[in-house]
Amino acid sequence: MTKIVFVEDDPEVGSLIAAWLGKHDIDVIIETRGDQAEMVIARENPDLVLLDIMLPGKDGMSLCRDLRPKWEGPIVLLTSLDSDMNHILSLEMGASDYILKTTPPAVLLARLRLHLRQNAGTRQSSTQTASASAPRHQQAIHFGTFCIDPLNRQVTLGKETILLSTADFELLWELASHAGQIMDRDMLLKNLRGVSYDGLDRSVDVAISRLRKKLHDSATEPYRIKTIRNKGYLFAPHAWETSH
Repeated sequence: MTKIVFVEDDPEVGSLIAAWLGKHDIDVIIETRGDQAEMVIARENPDLVLLDIMLPGKDGMSLCRDLRPKWEGPIVLLTSLDSDMNHILSLEMGASDYILKTTPPAVLLARLRLHLRQNAGTRQSSTQTASASAPRHQQAIHFGTFCIDPLNRQVTLGKETILLSTADFELLWELASHAGQIMDRDMLLKNLRGVSYDGLDRSVDVAISRLRKKLHDSATEPYRIKTIRNKGYLFAPHAWETSH
């Protein structure tokens, strides 16, 4: 049975959503405090984390930011705050989606199932890729001062070791393996997750944004992982001569 940790301090909202999802074979563990949520998530190891924003102890945005480097599953913000800025910030902090509490329950269920399917596909694809491609991918690749070592799962830029989640490492490897080539979202999603781009999925964009930040690329005018408008992303092979 699918398991979700729902961090929500309103007992009525928590019980209503838990009851609705429970009818559709989703077990919901409710935690009412943001500052206790990480412990519960680590203990329960859920398939998805659902977060309110306004929480006692630690707000949902901060929780999402702190949780993302440690936990690779989908994180969905469920909130009454209809704010474009909050929506953008949540994606930048690693959220998979931002859903309003006014969203009809059937639509909420459909969107949660979408993230659950995609996450299941990512895990299966990563396992198959690691098994099938290990002999070919043991050789480290270098771009100036930048090195990606797939055997040890280590990324270094100059003297700095860059810490990446498994999902972000796989995305970086996919881009770097095709350095100088434009990779569109559909290609990246198919190669990494085995699913097609539906025109709405922002997970690749969010992961690219995280990579840029960790690799000291410019957020406003990226030159290491470039955005090619209406086409996709391009890993620039000659942009790594210096560490910063």
